[in-house]
Amino acid sequence: MAEQKRIDHPTGTETVGHEWDGIEELNTPLPRWWLLTFYASIVFAIGYVVMYPAIPFLHGNSKGLSNWSSRRELAKTMGTEATRKAPILSAIAATPIENLPGKPTLMNVAIQGGGAAFKVHCVQCHGSGAAGSKGYPNLNDDDWLWGGDLKSIVYTITYGARNPEVAETRTSLMPAFGHDGILTPAQVQDAVSFVRVLSRQEKSSSSSRRGSALFEANCAVCHGPQGKGNRTVGAPNLADGIWLYGGDRETLTQTLTDSRRGVMPAWGHRLDPVTIKMLAAYVHSLGGGEANPQPQLVATAQATN
Repeated sequence: MAEQKRIDHPTGTETVGHEWDGIEELNTPLPRWWLLTFYASIVFAIGYVVMYPAIPFLHGNSKGLSNWSSRRELAKTMGTEATRKAPILSAIAATPIENLPGKPTLMNVAIQGGGAAFKVHCVQCHGSGAAGSKGYPNLNDDDWLWGGDLKSIVYTITYGARNPEVAETRTSLMPAFGHDGILTPAQVQDAVSFVRVLSRQEKSSSSSRRGSALFEANCAVCHGPQGKGNRTVGAPNLADGIWLYGGDRETLTQTLTDSRRGVMPAWGHRLDPVTIKMLAAYVHSLGGGEANPQPQLVATAQATN
C-alpha cells in the first residue's frame, strides 16, 4: 500500500509512513549529541589514517605522516630494558652456579628471572606450579633422579634426558623385562609385589618373597639392594612414596613389562647460559633444592661414571 505519513497525536511525532498489523514507526530524529559524536569519530578516523600506519597493501602498509612504528617502539623499549639488566646478568654469568646462594641479591634476581623463563618454556610439561603430572616430574619435592643441587640441575636442563641428539644427555636404560622376555608375566607380578612391599603399599607375601630374589638378580644393580636408587644411572628410589608414572600394581606392571623412556628436551642449544642458570635457581628454590655435594662425593660419582 502507499505510504501515508501522518502525525502521531500522543507524541506529536511524524510517522515514517509504513504500518504492519496496526504498528507504526515514528520518525524520531537521532539526538544531536549522538550525531556530533558520530561526525567527530569520522573526522578522527580520517586524521588517524593520515597520521599513522593504517592501510594494508599487498607488500606493506601506509606509513602515515608521523612515521610512527609500534615495532620500532617495542625494539627501543626492549633495548632500554636490556641495557638496564645487562650489569646484573653479566654478574650472574660470571658467577659459578654453585656460588650463587652466597650472593643473595644475585640469587634473588636469578630466581625471579628463572620463574619468568619457566612460565614460557617449562609449564607445558611440569605445570604452572611445577607439580608435574604422570611422566613429568614434580619439581617441588626432594626426590631427584640425577641430583637436586644447582650444578646438577643446570646439567639436566642443558643436556636434557634421553635426548638422542645430545651425546651428554642424561640417560637411564631400564630393560623392558616383560616385553624382552627377561621375566615371565608371573615373575613380573612377583617383582611388582616386592616393589610394593618396599614402598610399604603391601604386606609381605609369598609373591613378594619370590620377587625379592628376582629383584636382587635383575634390579639391585641399578636400584640398590634396598631399592633406594642410584643417581649416577638415574635409577629412582623405589622405597619411598613418590612415583613418576605411578605405584599402583597396574602401572608398575606396565613399567616392568615395557620400561619407560621419557624424554626431556636439551635446552642448551635453545636458551643462553644465563637463562639456564636462572631456571636452575628457580627450580632449586621450589622446596626440594639440595646443597652442593661434597667434593669427595662428586669425585666418587665421576669415578663411577
